[in-house]
This record gives sequence, C-alpha cells and structure tokens, in this order.
Amino acid sequence: MQRRGFMALAGAFVLALPSRAEAQTSGQARRIGVLMNGIAANAAAQSYVAEFVQALGNLGWTDGQNLRIDYRWNAGEPALARSYAAELVGMAPDVILSSSTTNLVALQRATRTIPIVFVEVSDPVAQGFIPSLAHPGGNITGFTAFRVSMAGQWIELLKEIAPQVTRVLLIYNPETSPQSKVFLQSIEAAAPSLAVEVSHAPVHDTSDIEATLEMFSRQPRGGLIVPSDTFTQMRRGLIVELAARHRLPAIYASAEFVRNGGLMYYGFDFVEQFRQAASYVDQILKGASPGDLPVRQPTKFVLAINMKTAKALHLDVGSSLLARADSVIE
Repeated sequence: MQRRGFMALAGAFVLALPSRAEAQTSGQARRIGVLMNGIAANAAAQSYVAEFVQALGNLGWTDGQNLRIDYRWNAGEPALARSYAAELVGMAPDVILSSSTTNLVALQRATRTIPIVFVEVSDPVAQGFIPSLAHPGGNITGFTAFRVSMAGQWIELLKEIAPQVTRVLLIYNPETSPQSKVFLQSIEAAAPSLAVEVSHAPVHDTSDIEATLEMFSRQPRGGLIVPSDTFTQMRRGLIVELAARHRLPAIYASAEFVRNGGLMYYGFDFVEQFRQAASYVDQILKGASPGDLPVRQPTKFVLAINMKTAKALHLDVGSSLLARADSVIE
C-alpha cells in the first residue's frame, strides 16, 4: 500500500468519541490524550486501552462523565505520530498517555509543559527523555518497557532453542525504533560467549525487509532477532512468513509475532503497564507533578514458544526451556 493511502487509512481508524459537551456533566470534566501505536483495529492494542480505561474507572474516573479521553493511533508512521502529537497538545489536555518511543519523541517535541505518562519505552535515560529513573523531573514519567539486559537474553534464548545458530541478524527501522541501538550493544556483549556473530540491518520499507532476509539467509546457521519496533510490528505477517521461508529461527519482542506463527517471544507484560499507567494519570489529575513520580521498570516478563513453528524448523525444544515458558502454542 502506498504511504499516503496507508496514512489515510490509519487516520480513518481514529476512535469516534462523544462531544465535549456530552462528556461533561458538571463543567469539571478532565481531559486525557492517548497516543497509541498501530491502528485502532488491532485487537491486542484495544485490550491494552480497555485495561487502562477500566483501571481509571476503578480509581473513580469515567469517560463521558468526569473525564474525556481523546485517542489517536500512529499506524507505525513517524510523520503521523508527529501530526497527532501536535493535535493532542493543541487540545490542552490535563495529561497525555504515550505508547512507544516514536510517540514519546513526537510529544516531547510538541510540549514541555503538559504532563506525559509513557509506556512501552526502553531505557528513557539513555534515550535522553529523563535525567534519572528515580527523579525524572520535567513533564515526563512512566513505565519502561524493556531492560537493556533483556537483549542479551534474546540471543541466549535463541541459541538455546536453536543451538546450530552461529550468525544472528537484528532488523529494525531507526526512525521508529531508535532504542534498538541500545539493544544492539547488549546483544553484542553477550554474543562472544555464545560463539555467535552479530550483524544488524536498518529497514525502511517492505522491499528492505525482503532483500535483507533473503541476503542473510544465503549463508547457513542464521537466526533473527526482531526488537520492539512499531514499523516491524505493523509488518509482522511478512516477517514471520519470510523467517519461515528462509528457515530462520527468530525471537521477537512482541507476543503478536508468536500468535501469528513466529517461533519465540520474550518480553514484558503489556497489559500490566497500561494498568499501572492509570495510577500515575490518576495521581497527576489529583495534583501530583510527573517529575516527582519515579519511572518504574517492568518486573513481570513473559516467554512464549510456538511449538508448531519449532517442529517446522526441526528444532528439538528442551524440557527445561518448555518448563520456563509462560505460554506454549501447539
């Protein structure tokens, strides 16, 4: 699909909301902006939003009564993220929930005063969003998505499920996943002890993905790592299909890849992050400063294995790895 048509389609998925007059019952309704990844038609992303709204409800905030929520979805497009960030900031909300690094970059450029609570952002200190986790200061706080050390665990898990792998490729779009350079450092640090050679390839469109994986697969014993990235997430069907075609064992930072036939996922609990984000939004609406709310790191991680894909790749998944898996797809 052409970029212009794709962005137009994404824009069509902006959620329909009641008018501001309908949302207010006493003239005191508060306003929240939500800038999400992907498109509103994505069931998993909608479940995260639903968890956020339910958690707000448990704290006494009801959309259409004492609260108004405006949603926008970036469709994996940095330009659309920038446009919607400016649009939400123009609405002068009391607080904005930001999902992903791409959206946080756009919002940080658009405002330095409106409170922002982020989720799905890796190492916000290294990326320059905040000076420290304990004392973020400014208008930004939230919940980190991945610990940098997890990238080393990705390559360790890939080697465990596919011991024959001696070459690993990391693919990402630097525009939508600038945090991948941090992951790469952790992967490269873990690789020598596993006797694995690491390479990485920036991809910017579908043809890049196809050409990169085709070229990498020309040599044997290859494996694939796909870190958190809105761009690759929106093209997960293609990536999973190409990994199967080229017989590349792969580990992903999004569970949706595994549900779509990918081999393995290791990451954090997305639902829990959105639930926790509601508590910070509640505190800010009640007068707390985001700069005084420490940034929290994930404590719950999930390992999922697709056994059908493992069998197709003739991988013998060890009992110890299966025992550690939180989800096994047969």
